[in-house]
Amino acid sequence: MTGTLYGVGVGPGASDLMTVRAVEIIKSAPVIAYHCARHGRSTARAIAAPYLSPEQIEEELRYPVTVETTDHPGGYDGALADFYEAVAERLAVHLTAGRDVAVLCEGDPSLYGSYQHLHVRLKDRFAAIVVPGISSVAAAAAASGVPLVQHDEVLTVLPGTLPDDQLADHLAGTDAAAILKLGRTFTKVRGALHEAGLLERAIYVEKAGRDEQRVAALAGVDPESVPYMSLALVPGIGVREKPKAGLTVIGLGPGDPGWLTPEVATVLAEATDLVGYRPYLERIPKRPNQERHATGNTVEAERAAHALDLAAAGKRVVVVSSGDPGVFAMASAVCEVVAADPGRWADVEVRVLPGVTAAQAVASRVGAPLGHDYCVISLSDRLKPWEVIVDRLTKAADADLVIALYNPASRSRRTQLVEVRDLLVERRGPQTAVIVGRAVGRHDEAVSVTTLGELDVDAVDMSTMLIIGSSTTEVHERQGQPLVFTPRTYGEPKPKSRRRREIRTPAPEAAPVD
Repeated sequence: MTGTLYGVGVGPGASDLMTVRAVEIIKSAPVIAYHCARHGRSTARAIAAPYLSPEQIEEELRYPVTVETTDHPGGYDGALADFYEAVAERLAVHLTAGRDVAVLCEGDPSLYGSYQHLHVRLKDRFAAIVVPGISSVAAAAAASGVPLVQHDEVLTVLPGTLPDDQLADHLAGTDAAAILKLGRTFTKVRGALHEAGLLERAIYVEKAGRDEQRVAALAGVDPESVPYMSLALVPGIGVREKPKAGLTVIGLGPGDPGWLTPEVATVLAEATDLVGYRPYLERIPKRPNQERHATGNTVEAERAAHALDLAAAGKRVVVVSSGDPGVFAMASAVCEVVAADPGRWADVEVRVLPGVTAAQAVASRVGAPLGHDYCVISLSDRLKPWEVIVDRLTKAADADLVIALYNPASRSRRTQLVEVRDLLVERRGPQTAVIVGRAVGRHDEAVSVTTLGELDVDAVDMSTMLIIGSSTTEVHERQGQPLVFTPRTYGEPKPKSRRRREIRTPAPEAAPVD
């Protein structure tokens, strides 16, 4: 009589997470087989070790390759195919002699388990039985403490080794996901999660079910710390009503994907239609069954009316702004259009979701220059007279407010900033601190600290934000970088000596900022 081949799932890592049946088979099987890399260590064997005895025959199944390259004529796949053929014949010797063989498998043997390669090669010659185990997905979900899927949500299990575009496509079409085999694929997986709008929901789990397990928000995990046997979870969002038709105005933040709020990411993923300035729409990953309506930068009222018409027709519409939608952006345009014709869109629900402003982003790069009272002024005179801008700047300067300047210059508007600089030098003095932030949060970010007297207006464009300090704003050098802050306590104004300190070299002109 021949022996029986058992594929035994030993669970995610802790010996007490093995099933009773798995323990019984491991204790009684004459032959114990387990896979390992070239170093000879086997996690599966370590899990089962409390139940092994010296009388048992152990078969170490050492992979010829894991992640390294090979000179095998069939490449990586050919080397592993030959390996599994050879291993199957080794185990067949025991089975033919009537000895049962238990092949240990981490997690569950049928979920990306190496045992399956032996099962398909031997099942027609010998009795082959799979003993299920607690999978890494189940253990990771338990470790995270968050329900993975509920009711009729769809769970998709993916290997991290898939190409980028396939990962993003699968993620965009599911309610919840588990992505296995991270390690060297971690950066790619994180990018796919971001593209699918799921990064903020993603949870990283390592060594689930063991004493040393690690659970963290995936967005903040260092790629260099990620082992191969770790995974990413994207939990479903539970039972809720189907999103209603309506219009939501959102802010993408200044540019860094990490500054997108989870609330905004959810609304973007649920939208049927996106409306906005073309460069801003290009920052959003494309999703199936989602229409885009791109327009130029000077048609705010028309854009708002078109978005409202779409929402009135039953669409879930998102109007996209950069930064915060309520700061020189589309929220006010939508509100103005709605108020101008109250009856036309009376049934359309309009919401505004906040975003990180350009002023906040630039300020954060150097410390806390907005730590006390400040004002925000746009230098664009397209929608308000220049005389009004000058009057407001004069009063803000006299009030000793920190001033954040949006839209300081464009290709056609080059002289106004010179006038502003001269006005502020007269009111504040040439030594007043100035933070120059360009394309903050994007790949070509450049930030420097200078003074009003040394401000190079020729280097300023529509992607630049300027923060002009008050009389109390301080500039210090710390760890080779400038530290700028405006104290929360307000004493007697006093002049301070400041010098220009470059952080990054300004880059070429980019798309304008709302």
